[in-house]
Amino acid sequence: MVDIAALRGLTRPKGIPFRIGKLGHVVLNVRDVARSVRFYTQVLGFEISDLYPDEMVPGGMAFLRCNPDHHGVALVGSLHGESESVELNHIAFEVATLDEVLRARDHLRQQGIDLDFEGRRRAGCQLAIEFRDPDGHRLEIYWGIDQVGSDGRARPPEEWKGVRGLENAIADPVRRQDTTVQDPALLKKLSAG
Repeated sequence: MVDIAALRGLTRPKGIPFRIGKLGHVVLNVRDVARSVRFYTQVLGFEISDLYPDEMVPGGMAFLRCNPDHHGVALVGSLHGESESVELNHIAFEVATLDEVLRARDHLRQQGIDLDFEGRRRAGCQLAIEFRDPDGHRLEIYWGIDQVGSDGRARPPEEWKGVRGLENAIADPVRRQDTTVQDPALLKKLSAG
């Protein structure tokens, strides 16, 4: 049984070295990417920023936006049957600075939480860490997602730089992405491994 009074007493602890700024984007597993893209664009008014073919992601993938962020919703064509409440791929949380991503990484490690990924993704080019909550839901903390201007054009695929490792991503920025870290002590030394 849930102890509501005990839960109401929980507050943000002092000393957390980062602050999540907003819910960044949601990625949903869907059975038919084309059908879902039609729904999100034609029914809800989202716009397409980028698409991955089957060769990049089995079932294809679509990145959709409702504001200047590269994507607010992404759709992955990996669901093989009716959803059983497992259609959520991950929830992403934006932070205000690159330093906060590095601090969040260190904080999660100190809490004994394993990272599934750290570095830069392709479409959107955000620098991120990815991990799981206690129930296995995939979560992301990120900074620096591409903004789509009034011309409606996203960064072209030939400018994407998917990179594993935050230090590697910082050392090799994409065009127009300032990866200057304010506190260099947050950077781990790049190793040959």
